[in-house]
Amino acid sequence: MNGWFAVYYRELLILKRRFFRQVASMAVAPLLYLIAFGMGMGSHVIIDGRSYLEFLVPGLIAMTSMTQAFAIASEINVARFYWRIFEEFQAAPIRNMAYVTGEIAAGITRALLAVVIIVLLGFLFGVRLSYNLFFWLGVVLNSFVFASLAVCLAMLVKAHGDQVLLTNFIITPMAFLGGTFFPMDRMPPWVQQSLQFLPITHAAKGIRAASFGALPGIEDYLILAVVGLTFFALAFHCVNRARD
Repeated sequence: MNGWFAVYYRELLILKRRFFRQVASMAVAPLLYLIAFGMGMGSHVIIDGRSYLEFLVPGLIAMTSMTQAFAIASEINVARFYWRIFEEFQAAPIRNMAYVTGEIAAGITRALLAVVIIVLLGFLFGVRLSYNLFFWLGVVLNSFVFASLAVCLAMLVKAHGDQVLLTNFIITPMAFLGGTFFPMDRMPPWVQQSLQFLPITHAAKGIRAASFGALPGIEDYLILAVVGLTFFALAFHCVNRARD
């Protein structure tokens, strides 16, 4: 497992080289959502005794940690198809488990950076929430789920362009249907039951509860942990097949 840090450190160097561009990119979408939805509706819509802006920020954090963690798949695909870095890892004395761990850790790091940016933007918009241990645990678990899924799917695609299809069919629907922008209890019962199968639903619920100072449901975090470990095992299996 000593090789995991080499994989992780490589991704950190790439992030460092593009740091200011990445930060700007991570800030654009949340800023637009805060302006368009938060300021446009925030002062007029009350949800469970809180303004819509306060409701929106935890949802944005759940959504952004998902998308940024999953974005590590694009870095993996560029390394595989253009730089041939994956072939170098194949030749290097690095175990598959170390490779998977390093890439997932890099995805989690990207997600945490994006979340810090949203927290700072929230302060600028006057949103004061509780960023406690349970809040950050929910963010890490959510990032772990989608970084693991990203590594798994990155090993399955046959071309870099296929990554866009995965994002459009998997990540984008979850971004809008997982309770990030609207309260789940206002949906029809059958829709609520269907959306319980999405991990982002449990992430948004847990992160929002923690940010409001309440104790998140243990079942939400358990589901995220189980799904994350399942995707981790699948990622390890897919890397084994890709290297064979």
